[in-house]
Amino acid sequence: MPDKRVRVRFAPSPTGGLHLGGVRTALFNYLFAKKHNGDFVLRIEDTDQNRYVEGAETYIIDCLNWCGIAPSESPVTPGAFAPYRQSERKSLYRQYAEKLVMEGHAYYAFDTTEELERNRKEIPNFQYGHAYRDTLRNSMSLPQHEVDALLAAHEPHVIRIKMPADETITFNDMIRGQVSFETNLVDDKVLLKADGMPTYHLAVVVDDYLMKISHAFRGEEWLPSAPIHLLLWKYLGWAADMPQWAHLPLILKPDGHGKLSKRDGARLGFPVYAMKWFDAKTGELTPGFRELGFLPEAFINFLAILGWNDGTEQEIFTLEELADKFSIERISKAGAKFDFEKAKWVNAEWIKKDSGEKLKDQVKEVLADKGVKVIDDDYLITVIELVKDRCVLLSDFYQQAGYFFESPAVYDLNAVKPKWTDVKTNFFKSFITMLSSVETLNAAELENTFKAMAEEQGLKPGDIMLPFRIMLVGGKFGPHVFDIAVLIGKDETITRIEKALVAFNQ
Repeated sequence: MPDKRVRVRFAPSPTGGLHLGGVRTALFNYLFAKKHNGDFVLRIEDTDQNRYVEGAETYIIDCLNWCGIAPSESPVTPGAFAPYRQSERKSLYRQYAEKLVMEGHAYYAFDTTEELERNRKEIPNFQYGHAYRDTLRNSMSLPQHEVDALLAAHEPHVIRIKMPADETITFNDMIRGQVSFETNLVDDKVLLKADGMPTYHLAVVVDDYLMKISHAFRGEEWLPSAPIHLLLWKYLGWAADMPQWAHLPLILKPDGHGKLSKRDGARLGFPVYAMKWFDAKTGELTPGFRELGFLPEAFINFLAILGWNDGTEQEIFTLEELADKFSIERISKAGAKFDFEKAKWVNAEWIKKDSGEKLKDQVKEVLADKGVKVIDDDYLITVIELVKDRCVLLSDFYQQAGYFFESPAVYDLNAVKPKWTDVKTNFFKSFITMLSSVETLNAAELENTFKAMAEEQGLKPGDIMLPFRIMLVGGKFGPHVFDIAVLIGKDETITRIEKALVAFNQ
């Protein structure tokens, strides 16, 4: 590790919901910062005002907070390097773009959109670079007096980097090792737009330098842009301060063919956002992992092992364990297939791992959404401990725990009625009489009595155990039926048996 302080940044664009690939990028930045006692910075890259979506920035911050990976510096928690929105830093960038022009590393381009479109139609594989720049309207091809006149007349223009010809640019990626690019294959990207806003290429370099970013971790889709950024660091005289880079592999579709998209999630029935996202422009509401019933700890745990491992068989990690064990070098170079069944398994393991006390507020919210009111928190905690091993998602607690708070409204009659007899009806009537005479219920004693009474009446305990369960919970699920009876209490057990007998005998 270098001597300078570790400072990493997550720099999303506020253009919509935060894809889980973006959350994973934020997570890896966060873990690296924590591992090295560094700073995790959130910088909002909102220079493309045409794609800006109202509410997206707040949504990004809310997602990071829900995931438990809040930045140490951000637009809402500014530090010494404010502001943290690129749109608020607009005045910073032109001076660097002009410096590049003055030193011959960039140039003014006056081409109109229509002119560029015509070139793209007429010239196969047209790109604005060394092959064609001399034939276009820019300060490399026009006489200086004409350039001066155009600038004085405030003619709309952009500033483009001048990519050198016939060079190979190489850098060391912390994940991929040595990576090389041929400059002839890279066009002269726009650095400063006609409205004075920087493009990502200029802004990311200037901001990383001014914010003293030590390591830049981003998705591999930005790898083709690396040669432009490398040259900018060099041309601006900052090469010695350039951060170490790592380009993270993609999260792939479940079949491994291509990058996972929102469309894939909709098609295959799983979310691709951390939290629900409402697009005010389209009116579209896209659900997220939180709404589906994922714990934030489980969601983060799953994302961490999607393309990373600590070299052991361990798969369930707390955030603190992840930070302690995390290493960029252990991230796979290959893309990671998204596996929703694995995600649910991780969530189930976290539900088992967490205490009833820790889960109670979330479970209470799940029950409240279904109209089930919880009055006694201690009772709720007891219920959670009894059923949590049966829950994969938080939403499962309604089915697995709801009947502890209210009598079932419907019964799985198909599982009962075909084999229902008067003998069974009489058994449960006598069982009610027995329950009425008991002061307190004990699960083991109640089970023994239940089985003994069944044998006395010529019934096999197995033949009436399922009906008893359905009487109490409504279906073929739940923990040990006698534990349920003890927890809901004698009076409620009797009431439910009586109510069910009516339904069973109709």
